[in-house]
Formats: sequence, C-alpha cells, structure tokens
Amino acid sequence: MMQSRQILPKSILVVDDDPDIVDFLRELLEMEGYSVATTARIDYIEGLPKRNLPDLILLDVFLSGNDGRDLVKYIKSQEGTRPIPVIMFSAHPGVETSVRAAGADDFLAKPFDLDELLKKIEAYLF
Repeated sequence: MMQSRQILPKSILVVDDDPDIVDFLRELLEMEGYSVATTARIDYIEGLPKRNLPDLILLDVFLSGNDGRDLVKYIKSQEGTRPIPVIMFSAHPGVETSVRAAGADDFLAKPFDLDELLKKIEAYLF
C-alpha cells in the first residue's frame, strides 16, 4: 500500500512595519492556502540563510529607518536566498525602477489590487 505524502503549503514571508498591512496580508494569504510568516525586523532577514527559507518574500520598500532595496540586495547576494522570488511593494509607484535595479523580481503599488497580487504570487510559486 502506498503512503500518501502530504504536500506542504507554499510559504510566504511578509516584511512590513505596518501592522494593519501585515495582518491583512496574513489573513488573505492564509485564506488562499499559504503558510505565512511576518516580520518587521531587519535582523530576521539577515538571518534568513540559517532559517527555514520561505518560497517567496513580500517586502515593503520603506521600513522604519531602513530601505527595503538594501534588503533585497542582501537577499539576492546570498547563495542560499538568491533563488527566492522577492515581490516588493510601496505606496510610492515611482520607486519601481530602483526596486527592480536592486534585484526585486517584481513590484506592486499600494493599495494593492488583490487579484493582481495573488496572480503575481502564483506566477512565481507554481
């Protein structure tokens, strides 16, 4: 008799310092069947290679006192985290060019179009 293997949900790390955005994204993504972790802490990102790596990262461009573009440069410079797709988002749509130059795989302007967000996530994960 073959054992059925449970397929683990795809995991997404949400990095934002706005608790309302974090809560909203967590609820939305969990309802879609994703496993979601959240943080606003930069040292969490810097420690990613030592953790269970997410399948995708949603990263705000502007975090309190930090620039998400520096974080995506770090993520893409590390061998263990380089392949993880990073979708950055911001209320400032003019930053898209600099976000892509920093190494982000994609960009979304706030407020999000939920269908567009979910389509982008699916495109990278499936």
